[in-house]
Amino acid sequence: MAGLWPPPPGAVTPGRWPRIRAGLLAAAAALPGMSLAAAPPAAVDGPPARPPLIVAPTIVGMEVCDDASADPAITDFEAAAAHCRQLGRTGARAVRDLLDTLEPGGPAGDVQVGFTATLQLLGLYHRTPRGWEIDAARVDAFLRLITDVPWPVVVYLAANHFDAVGPLTRELSEDRRNLLQLPDGRSPVVEYFGNRVVPYTLLTDPSIPVNRYRFEALRHVAQRLQALPAAVRSRIVAVTLAGEVHQMFPDFENGMGDHGAQATTDYSPASVEGFRAFLATRYGSLQALNTQLGSAFTSFPEIQAPARDARSDAAIPVFQHYDASAAGSLAVAGWLWDPEWRIDGLDLYLDARYLGPVPRGFNRLDVYRTVQAIDSPNVGFRTDLDYRALPPGRHLAQIVARMGPARLRMFDVPFTVLPRDRGPVGSRRPPAVFGMQGMEALPGVQMSLDLPVAGASGPAVLFNPLARDWNDYRSAQVVQWLKAFHTVAREAGLPADKLYSHQILPGVNSSWNPQLFAADATFGRSMPWRHGINLYGGATQSGWVRQLFASEGIQAYGVPEFHPQQWKKDGVALSALEFQRASGARFVSPYFFSVIPARFKKNTGQGIDRMELSPANPRDGSDRFYRALIEFARH
Repeated sequence: MAGLWPPPPGAVTPGRWPRIRAGLLAAAAALPGMSLAAAPPAAVDGPPARPPLIVAPTIVGMEVCDDASADPAITDFEAAAAHCRQLGRTGARAVRDLLDTLEPGGPAGDVQVGFTATLQLLGLYHRTPRGWEIDAARVDAFLRLITDVPWPVVVYLAANHFDAVGPLTRELSEDRRNLLQLPDGRSPVVEYFGNRVVPYTLLTDPSIPVNRYRFEALRHVAQRLQALPAAVRSRIVAVTLAGEVHQMFPDFENGMGDHGAQATTDYSPASVEGFRAFLATRYGSLQALNTQLGSAFTSFPEIQAPARDARSDAAIPVFQHYDASAAGSLAVAGWLWDPEWRIDGLDLYLDARYLGPVPRGFNRLDVYRTVQAIDSPNVGFRTDLDYRALPPGRHLAQIVARMGPARLRMFDVPFTVLPRDRGPVGSRRPPAVFGMQGMEALPGVQMSLDLPVAGASGPAVLFNPLARDWNDYRSAQVVQWLKAFHTVAREAGLPADKLYSHQILPGVNSSWNPQLFAADATFGRSMPWRHGINLYGGATQSGWVRQLFASEGIQAYGVPEFHPQQWKKDGVALSALEFQRASGARFVSPYFFSVIPARFKKNTGQGIDRMELSPANPRDGSDRFYRALIEFARH
């Protein structure tokens, strides 16, 4: 495992993670009145026994029963699922056969196989003469499935932008009240590898139609789960909430690395009004806001959410400026492949002054895919350079490699800090560190600087303190919506110790722009849910994640989506699973298996289909991951 496990000492520090004030430690406390079976009580005279790690793969196609599979007249998946609901049957036999292949004889030992059952909440509705109502047959089919498959189960109650299947979602997507909006008032038109996506609002108002339907379906399903027999309820090891909740942006499939004049959400009138209320609470008064920001607003309604590029147009007020660096930091990122681990660390210098180490070991699956010689995705480095205290003018950041007492010059990053009036900044040459060897002294090392993207003179940055507040507000919107969803789940009776988030972790990918998602704050220590963290590629076993977990004491978390996506070395998938077990994961949900009959499948071999777990699918190392799961389940 050289080059991946373990990384060199000091390779990564988790402190770069923007906006996160605490770690991912599960903070949900058990409350009385739980109706799903809780974990067994701890022994009186010793530490509590650690529960088994549940490997609960996501399985698609569980709605199709044997009757539909055997009927040649049925050629469409949805028709097959409808036929099975009408018969009162599910694909439980196919699921049982799959799970028995992964762990013959059923779940036992320190690692136990189960499955993840996904229920799209908005997809439950059908139109009736009385309006949109929950289709009881769909809920019955879901509950029948988890009843008929006597293995541990993770219940995923999906209600985010991927909950876009069914007739109700078409109607909801045509009502602007239900949607996030870009600065020009449009909603992002997005899809994800051919799957429809609807950018639903993050406002928590329960009277907004999409919230009304989501919350109603959550209450209904929670009540039905609690009505299950005790033996079935005892097998529910976790309930993951909503799915990945975050702000949206154009080109959702490919645009997560946009570090330019970013366009994001939510600029709807109600959201902008909420921003003003957020500012009033944060600063206490308009006078205090003006004093701290250096502004001259005469009323809160006068304040607009930042949305324009003011760097080259002095007519645009600085408080309207918004881009990826407007909040006061400049992303400096790239990748470094050092197959012999000769480099001890990376350092950042600014105008010839040492600032500190540059975190490395971030996931760069794109580099792993592109460069054949690179056999680990964890080659990324990134630092977010705070330029707010710098004087206007030209500056130079330098990335320097450290190898024992030697220092090797890697990258020079010139940039210019603009004054508020965007006037001339002069031509003063910034000081630099000289006298170092270049990286050619280390043959075999490969590297690239990807951020910032600019010409030879580097980017121009302009600080807008209101952009910082806007980003904080957008993060607060994500947290508050997920809290509202969690509150509904708790009030409906679901136990706190079974409720997990189902969140994306943008910061582990060094080329991504976390501001686009505004999801980092959902991982705070004070959050009321247990943390569910989706991990793909190198993130399944990265130094960054490992040190983050260690420094924050993270335990009892879940991984609702998991796939190493690696194929260049043996043992990686098994090692990633072992890493999660050692780190305290309660469940891991490999993504994904399929029990869809072949004639119903539309598998292209590309996109998400690359991750279908099968001994016959070598793409993304899915065949290796398949075999690793069988070996891991022998624990």
